[in-house]
Amino acid sequence: MRKNLPIILIGLAFLGVAVGLWQATGNFFYFLNFAYIGGSLTAGIALFSRGWKWARHFTQLAVGLYMLIYLGLIERENMQIEGLWYFLALGVFSGPVIHYAVAKVFGPLLFGRGWCGYACWTAMVLDLLPYKTRQTPRRHWEPAGYVIFAGSIAFVAAVLTLAPEESPKIIFAAFIIGNLAYYLVGTILALALKDNRAFCKYLCPVAVIIRLPARFAKIRVRFEENRCVGCHACERACPMDVNMRSNDRGRLRGNECILCGECAKVCPKEALTIK
Repeated sequence: MRKNLPIILIGLAFLGVAVGLWQATGNFFYFLNFAYIGGSLTAGIALFSRGWKWARHFTQLAVGLYMLIYLGLIERENMQIEGLWYFLALGVFSGPVIHYAVAKVFGPLLFGRGWCGYACWTAMVLDLLPYKTRQTPRRHWEPAGYVIFAGSIAFVAAVLTLAPEESPKIIFAAFIIGNLAYYLVGTILALALKDNRAFCKYLCPVAVIIRLPARFAKIRVRFEENRCVGCHACERACPMDVNMRSNDRGRLRGNECILCGECAKVCPKEALTIK
């Protein structure tokens, strides 16, 4: 039961959001949307816990393609960060606002940066590249993500000020161009640094929002010191450069953990578990 608790908690959380939004708005789509996302996440985590190698990629594709293609391209909702600022500025309760509230603000209080590990449509592509384990961190690059974060706010403010009537078209175009830029820059960075998650660590503006609530995540990688033999295999395997050999919430880059489980897979003494 204890081993399955993260799966149960995430499933119940998304079911609660699905039912709550449906009842609050009267729109059954919200139930279908969040039931599908929550079901995909719980299925992927369950398959991962049973040792299926491709479980996380399955979930990334199931959720990522749905949000990128259906919600983004077909429904024309900018699910990137500029979409959040745009609809917040308009005072519109829509897809991007709900998405960020659930996945990037309140959700991380439960599952940290787990969304980045299992459902991000940018990482969905970058994680298919061959560089799986940590490399030499470039921590002096980390402010770049905050610059892009600030730039997204400035961009939306400029669009609403200079071209308000054309703003829906511009924001949708920004969604397409922004995603292509993320894929291109993320791939180049991964190849140059031999690090799939370089974009996530140094450039992703969404991480700026997630980091604070992720510090208080309920579901975390737990470390049992009495089992550890000091081989450091977990730290070498972690794609986000997290110090896994500590339970301290202030551990080095602890709020960057994406719950990928690579540390637990390589630990020879089972000293690490997600719970």
